[in-house]
Amino acid sequence: MQKNRSHLIFILPNLFTAASAFMGVLSIISSSKGNFEKAVYFILLSLIFDGLDGRVARMTKATTKFGAEFDSLADLVAFGVAPAMLFYFDIGYRYGKVGSLLSALFVLFGAIRLARFNVTSPKDEPSVFIGVPIPTAAVFVSIWILFSVKYHMNSPIFDGLILFFMGLVSILMVSNIRYPSFKKIDLKKANLKKALIAIIILFSFVYLYLVESIAIIFTVYILYGVIRGYRNFIKRKKIAKNDKI
Repeated sequence: MQKNRSHLIFILPNLFTAASAFMGVLSIISSSKGNFEKAVYFILLSLIFDGLDGRVARMTKATTKFGAEFDSLADLVAFGVAPAMLFYFDIGYRYGKVGSLLSALFVLFGAIRLARFNVTSPKDEPSVFIGVPIPTAAVFVSIWILFSVKYHMNSPIFDGLILFFMGLVSILMVSNIRYPSFKKIDLKKANLKKALIAIIILFSFVYLYLVESIAIIFTVYILYGVIRGYRNFIKRKKIAKNDKI
């Protein structure tokens, strides 16, 4: 009985991983049928399952090499291929080779990002991510596509913005820009009340304006890394210049 229970503990995180991949496949099917809103929500569901599998594995101390590899393959489907197909079927196909190239680069750079994470990440939870995590890139692109669908923004200007976003996050995934992981947050007792109030306010906005709130949150996160990386680059340049003097 104890042996069967231990086997079940190791299977449970992989079930969440499988569910994440399954949602990704459903998203691809929905995109191919033109159901773009449904495709985005499937990607968001994949994000939830992806977050659960790692946490369940750590809570039950059931992390395995198989689980880590399976998680990466599932991520490539759910957060690489699914958003790339969503982008292509909604916008990319209208731009010929450029749309095809951006879709392919998103998947390829996402695969490189996952491989680099598997090779370089420490056993403990990292405090920062090097490059934008592929789930973040996927939700960022997908939510802006949902934004365009919701408000019927089919103008060349907005399409150009989505094309730019697609290329930007593809490059950011394989960049050395550091992003906070929020996995090692040290909340002191004095700040717990403020954090709780902030979380309640945040979830209130998400409840009232789901698409808009997610778009703003992920855009701020993406821009935070870019601005921080630019500031660090300027600082390093000034230090190097002062050293030469």
